[in-house]
Amino acid sequence: MRWYGWTRWGRLFLVVVGGLLTGPVVSQAATTNAVGFTVKAQLPKNQADQRHSFFDLNMAVGQQQTLKAMISNITNRDIKVRMGINTAYTNGSGIIEYLTPAKSLDPSLKVAVSKVTKLTGPKTVTVPANGSKTVSAQVQLPNQELNGTLLGGWYFKWLNEKVTGSVKGSTNITNEYAYVIGLKYRLGHEPTPNLKLGAVQAGLVNYHRGILIDLRNPTATVISGLTTDTTIKNRATGEVLKHVSKSQVKMAPNTLYRAPILTGSQRLRAGQYHLHLAAHNQAHRWIFDRDFEITDQAVKKYNRTAVDNRGISIWWLVGLGALAMLVFVMIIVWIFLMVRKRHRYAD
Repeated sequence: MRWYGWTRWGRLFLVVVGGLLTGPVVSQAATTNAVGFTVKAQLPKNQADQRHSFFDLNMAVGQQQTLKAMISNITNRDIKVRMGINTAYTNGSGIIEYLTPAKSLDPSLKVAVSKVTKLTGPKTVTVPANGSKTVSAQVQLPNQELNGTLLGGWYFKWLNEKVTGSVKGSTNITNEYAYVIGLKYRLGHEPTPNLKLGAVQAGLVNYHRGILIDLRNPTATVISGLTTDTTIKNRATGEVLKHVSKSQVKMAPNTLYRAPILTGSQRLRAGQYHLHLAAHNQAHRWIFDRDFEITDQAVKKYNRTAVDNRGISIWWLVGLGALAMLVFVMIIVWIFLMVRKRHRYAD
């Protein structure tokens, strides 16, 4: 398998979270040789389901346990692998994120996996060519009442894969490969899933303007298979500003899902608005209604800094095309005149 970069720095991550992801992705990732190394969890006796390839553990408050994983190097040279522990959260695409650390954690989260699970030994290890290395992490749960699921990820990133100057138009391309083993700690009884509506406000997502809706899961349980249906109306005119549906949203325990409703080329307008949001899966349904305001200050700020209207208009393209044609015709005329002039001197 060949990977090509299209920017100055190409970055490729391969994420494996055992059964926490869909089966086909895991199967393919576990068997590919393009990555250069594999990682396998050494499942302990308190594994809740032996069919899972990630750590799915029945645990108790105050419990201390050592987790082990084996890194296998399938290349002909030594490699360096960096490790870390992250607390899982819900990203802006409605997917549970294990690889990158969260910028902030929801206030409802009492115990973060990254706080109670620590690597034993150095964060970076060297795995010999065609060899393997066993690494470990220590779990120390606090002596406080805990019910539900703690969710996180133990990631492994290959550091020293670097290719330079081998792809036309690209230089200093670095491919980064990473595995993630899911960490799921089950404690006590599983709480009933719940959702709460947080802030609703205008804002930017990657410099694209829209309405940002904070949907919170304050319970220590995974809420999966969610479908959300969102309608935003202007309260004065009844005009629908935006209607968006999204399916297969999966929320991590005690996490916030900042769902962006992007308006695209439609500029934000100041005024009073109403949000209606319905969310449901096979077992539960939630309905939220909220009045909110888009201020003049927010309109000026986000319309000015958004990139949505910075593309080249069709009229600019027409003008540039006409200019290019004019230059082309002028060059042809100039060549014709030069050839004619040379023939005249030759005669």
